[in-house]
Amino acid sequence: MSNAELGRIVGLSRAATRDRIQSMVDRGIIEQFTISVNPLKVGKEISVFFEVDVEPEKLVETAEILAKRHEVTNIYQMTGPSSLHCHGLLPDSSYLEAFTQKILYALPGIKNVQTHVLLRRFKSRTGIRI
Repeated sequence: MSNAELGRIVGLSRAATRDRIQSMVDRGIIEQFTISVNPLKVGKEISVFFEVDVEPEKLVETAEILAKRHEVTNIYQMTGPSSLHCHGLLPDSSYLEAFTQKILYALPGIKNVQTHVLLRRFKSRTGIRI
């Protein structure tokens, strides 16, 4: 949406709208401008969550390796029984099997991996929508 169009909605001029948006970018309130792509339309049929139990001394190294993988969309260090919680988008079940066996279990310090395939999404968010 253009600054002029947004300005009409919120009752500001195009210039004032642009200045406010730039101020929010400068203060870190707005982190990025992006688009949302439907993974199914680009061949990513399987959405999967991995609970990865890693030896503590290998945690950062393992997370950094996983972060470089294009299949992995998010990685979080968690409390509880698993060290890392990862989300991935994969083309099909044979790719999932190969990824789990040849990539995940080959990483240093992996003790256990639990795989959860998403069946249906009821709510999803990225960032905070305002």
